[in-house]
Amino acid sequence: MNLRVRRLQERAVLPTRAHPGDAGLDLHALDGTTLEPGARAAIPTGLAVEIPEGHAGLVLPRSGLALRHGIALVNAPGLIDSGYRGELRVLLLNTDPRVPFPIAPGDRVAQLVVVRSEVLSVVEVGELSLSARGTGGFGSSGS
Repeated sequence: MNLRVRRLQERAVLPTRAHPGDAGLDLHALDGTTLEPGARAAIPTGLAVEIPEGHAGLVLPRSGLALRHGIALVNAPGLIDSGYRGELRVLLLNTDPRVPFPIAPGDRVAQLVVVRSEVLSVVEVGELSLSARGTGGFGSSGS
């Protein structure tokens, strides 16, 4: 299966894999900027993608940026529907309370994972089937 990618800007970097077999394709910043402490920004990639029908794209954070610099995705994971053809932008957040984070053009800022996505019909029911977990939610499995 192929991921069709269109450069919206000539200098845009196509998604890349750091290692053979990696699930995620690295997304690269189109422009440079600095994320001040606590700031968030929509980082353009200069790319549009054609997610195959029956699939969805998930934009995920890069663990190294999170660990070393406190860089997170505001809406992790970001969702790209198969019908979307606009520019991919990555919503970054600098969680560090003191240190600005510089981004240079071409820096890897997130990763894209394409997954199968079933389109389900919504059916309203009076009752749901029972399960072992039941209504146990946050913290229900212990500490």
